[in-house]
Amino acid sequence: MHKGPIVNLTYIGLLCSSNIPKKGKKLRISKFAKIATLALAFGLVAGTPAYAVDLQGSGASFPALLIEACKAGFASNTAHTYVYASSSSGTGQANSDKSIGDFWMSDGAYTAATRRSTLIHVPLVAAPIAILTNLPSKTTLQLSAATVAGIFGGQITRWNDPAIIADNNRTSTKVVYKLDSNGNPRKDSKGDPIVLRTQTVTSHYTLPNQSIKVVYRADSSGTTENFTNYLNKSAPNVWTKAKGKVFKDGFPGNINATENLGRIVGATSSNGVAQLAGKTPFSITYAEVNYAAANKLKVANLINPAGSSVAADSTGVGAFLASATQDANGFLSFDYATKEKGAYPLGIVSYLLADTSYPDKTKAAAVKDFANYILSTKCAKDVGANLGFSVIDGDLLKKSLSQVAKIG
Repeated sequence: MHKGPIVNLTYIGLLCSSNIPKKGKKLRISKFAKIATLALAFGLVAGTPAYAVDLQGSGASFPALLIEACKAGFASNTAHTYVYASSSSGTGQANSDKSIGDFWMSDGAYTAATRRSTLIHVPLVAAPIAILTNLPSKTTLQLSAATVAGIFGGQITRWNDPAIIADNNRTSTKVVYKLDSNGNPRKDSKGDPIVLRTQTVTSHYTLPNQSIKVVYRADSSGTTENFTNYLNKSAPNVWTKAKGKVFKDGFPGNINATENLGRIVGATSSNGVAQLAGKTPFSITYAEVNYAAANKLKVANLINPAGSSVAADSTGVGAFLASATQDANGFLSFDYATKEKGAYPLGIVSYLLADTSYPDKTKAAAVKDFANYILSTKCAKDVGANLGFSVIDGDLLKKSLSQVAKIG
């Protein structure tokens, strides 16, 4: 990658080829040559950055597909480049403590005592956490929060358990929203999503008499933190422990009990759990929706507090995010009890961790460019929609951009 000054040679060429009178032509060409020399020396640019910056990022695997997919567009729009090492939120947070790299991603708010005082949170990427299953039927599975908590908590162990049967043989409501240009539900004057119509759907699913194989994230993960927070807030009598980054630490029972050994297993990263589930018949896991197709997994619907069966898509996440509130640090709080009919209650926002006091201000400007590009419709909508991501817009976008403005 070119590291030196980027010069608008076309502009210089126009200067040198201007209509120059014959009288004094030699003198004027000499003057223009000096201008060109100065431009080359000082990197004078018309409308492009003076230097290309190579950024290094690391952290959460949840937003990695979108970040990778927007890399080429970012380079062509800014002349900067980046490399993103996808692993986990825990790694991103640890790297931010030590200033390893230039930006970091975390799926949960980073509040540890080791966090540097100059580090801020920018809500950057939104998407659903999907419940992925390896089942032979083409019927879409639908699960209530209590059932999901029972499955991942080791209390529901077979696919034909009465709770799963009840979730999948019922009448529910499907909501159709009026959408904006970004594919998110339009909101009325009160900030509530506008419903075009509702449909009554009756489902029937004959479930297999097979043991459920549970695959969980074994590493420290913001996805796990959001997932366990959903379970605890939505089904506290089943998932009795508070949210946690490490699944085993938040497991409500004894994960090493004899009946769980070999049936409840861990893997690292979203890609890791999806691959293992894809190789394990009758399994279930949680990860980004875009890992489903590559691993031949099916995406389950969630039954929300309003009783609707909602797909893990950007529309449902957009309706859910409408209930989120944000504090001065940029942290979001979600309303898991929302009665919004079309809300998918397992939406997640991945935060950019960035500094307000970079030693290298040129690099700080490039990080700001990165954040603005990921939030832009060129990335979030034009690229992200096909990958299952949601567009952050409206009031939440304004709050995100106000955080971006603090990077420096």
